[in-house]
Amino acid sequence: MKHDCLIEIGTEELPPKALRSLADGFADRVVQALEHHALAASAVDVFATPRRLAMLLRDTPLQQQEQRVEKRGPALQAAFDADGNPSRAALGFAGSCGVEVDQLERRETEKGSWLYYSATQPGKDLAELLPAIVSQALATLPIPKRMRWGEREDEFVRPVKWLVMMIGDEVVAAELFGLHSTNLSRGHRFHAPGNLEISTAADYETILQSRGLVIASFDKRRDIIGNLLQQSAARLEASVRIDPGLLDEVTGLVEYPVAVCCEFDAGFLDLPPEVLVSTMQDNQKYFALYDASGALLPHFITISNIDSRKPEVVAGGNERVIRPRFADAGFFFAQDRKFGLDAMRAKLESVVFQEKLGSLWDKTSRITRLAKYIAAQTGADQDLVRRAAELCKADLMSDMVGEFPKLQGVMGRYYAKSQQEVEVVCSAIEQHYLPRFSGDLLPDDDISQAIALADRLDSLIGIFAIGEKPGGDKDPFALRRAALAVLRILVEKEMTLDVVDLCQAAADGYFNKVDAKAVIGDVIDYLFDRLQSYFQEQGVAPDIVEAVAYSRPGMLYDCSLRIHALHEFQRHEAAPALAAANKRISNILKKQGRLTSEINPELLQEMAEKNLYERLQSLRGSVHEQFARAEYLQGLEQLAELRPGVDCFFDEVMVMVDDEALKNNRLALLEQLLQSFRKVADFSRIQS
Repeated sequence: MKHDCLIEIGTEELPPKALRSLADGFADRVVQALEHHALAASAVDVFATPRRLAMLLRDTPLQQQEQRVEKRGPALQAAFDADGNPSRAALGFAGSCGVEVDQLERRETEKGSWLYYSATQPGKDLAELLPAIVSQALATLPIPKRMRWGEREDEFVRPVKWLVMMIGDEVVAAELFGLHSTNLSRGHRFHAPGNLEISTAADYETILQSRGLVIASFDKRRDIIGNLLQQSAARLEASVRIDPGLLDEVTGLVEYPVAVCCEFDAGFLDLPPEVLVSTMQDNQKYFALYDASGALLPHFITISNIDSRKPEVVAGGNERVIRPRFADAGFFFAQDRKFGLDAMRAKLESVVFQEKLGSLWDKTSRITRLAKYIAAQTGADQDLVRRAAELCKADLMSDMVGEFPKLQGVMGRYYAKSQQEVEVVCSAIEQHYLPRFSGDLLPDDDISQAIALADRLDSLIGIFAIGEKPGGDKDPFALRRAALAVLRILVEKEMTLDVVDLCQAAADGYFNKVDAKAVIGDVIDYLFDRLQSYFQEQGVAPDIVEAVAYSRPGMLYDCSLRIHALHEFQRHEAAPALAAANKRISNILKKQGRLTSEINPELLQEMAEKNLYERLQSLRGSVHEQFARAEYLQGLEQLAELRPGVDCFFDEVMVMVDDEALKNNRLALLEQLLQSFRKVADFSRIQS
């Protein structure tokens, strides 16, 4: 038989940003444990509100199937003495099985005669297993910091207030956190604060919504909030930009969402819109509104957890809260502009970037030096690069960024504009932080790109040099993100820069602090590790990346072109055979040491080697020209025409003959063939 099974853990308000992951993690662990016990539910509905983690396991078996148990004991010769009396080994085995020795089976096998225990055990009830499953699932949730409450030793992310565990309409006898399970949940903290009797597990969600004013489903509540925001904005003839992270956080703050429209003094619109939006979103969890042109309006929407009879009072309270925050931001903005970026830059000397690597002033100086080196290669204006690099970290000393760290770079752009810096310098101060996260925009001009690369490469080289390479989950200097930014800028902006050369130039900036030269190889390896992940997300197999990147080519843009070409070439019918042939050639040549690729045509004897030589010579010129133009796929498709000749060569020609000259000539032919393919990749490394 099967029934729906309900589990609910009622708590004090849970952390909103972690709510969804907590609920999903809890459900995943319970589902996996039930599957392990052969009690898999047909489906699971996950619920999460500020005051509860819950799940409804649909059509869950009430009892395990009977289980056939078989255990092999000692061999018969070790189980009995000469008089047929059971040995200690036999008695111990029987005791572990809960039977007498004469109840054990004697069985002949290919490996001899053995004592066996076999029995059919009845399956355990779901109600018997469930409490331990739930307890284990809660104990293994990834909670960074657990709390204790009361006089007990129990720990959880927040104090637990009630426990519901039901199968159908029956309560499961369980005790967790000092609480006995019941069928009594609780409704909305203010609108329905009393107990709610759950008549049957399947009715849980309906009862909470109709009688408890709680939308238990996180996803449904999220959709409701999204619709409320759109409807409220439409009534004000405005639009709302819904940040997914903010929407998730607000969903984790309310159980019964109600949208309330508010306004603020239009005079505050003189402040940078990013400041106002950051204040509304980060501090107050409000949603900003915009007009048809995309300009910020003096209105916002808050999502309340109370359906008030006087929404204007709720609106007024939120308006009073935001006013002093905007006023503070206005004061910070005015004060910062009085000082200017150059004065802020001077303060960087007093701020430590990293104890062994110096101050933020030192880092900015290294960035400036390296950015100018990059600009010299890309043709960017070196004077503008120098000025933008000098000012790129100055706004970190501003009062505004001190209050709103997310606005670093953004405020630098505004302050640079206010002191009449060139527009491209203003833009670079903001854009050198791009990309901030996976999938983010990239800096769109050569000055911003030079500074962005210099900033990341300086951090990678310096942090590696002091032995702080990322490991496991630890990456305090965000070097994974920095490495990915370097790769994306070089590859996606099609920059023909040598990353090995750039790392060496970055290491030169540390000449008087640490031995940065010693870690250049480690940094290059780390970048190529990230390159593999970067292409794997695009559906390219790791061995394809390794086949191209094995020699650590410095120009990552060209490397990416070859990876894409090889990935596409994998569909060619000749690709598997050519990869196998490359492997075979590579293995042969590997055993021979240093070889010449000079071929003496007069030493070619067999028709198969002559044909392969002639075909290779006729193709090499055009193929190498295509490779020089980065037309790698077209070149590979031409080389694929060699497949019949290669197959014929290995079928008809003996390479390792006694005649040393003849052998070396054939090895040279194979070496020349291999080098033609290796202008794109080492095919011998392809496994897929």
